[in-house]
Amino acid sequence: MGIGGVSVGSLLILLVIVMLLFGTKRLRSVGSDLGGALSGFRKAVKEGEEAREELQKLDGQEVSSAPVAPQTAARNTTQEV
Repeated sequence: MGIGGVSVGSLLILLVIVMLLFGTKRLRSVGSDLGGALSGFRKAVKEGEEAREELQKLDGQEVSSAPVAPQTAARNTTQEV
């Protein structure tokens, strides 16, 4: 019995089938593309956190993670008859 009811032998057979279908070269390129996407995501998250910390320092208060709606000018509600 392996992980989640799947045996090690079943995982090896599945790996061999996937390698036969796609080839090792294609799997390697998919893996490198996935790794590049993950590193780009991590970099963007890190830059976002740094920008948030910088805003907190400048404002001197807590900045919420929710987007802020733009403020609109108060409308004149009086009507002329």
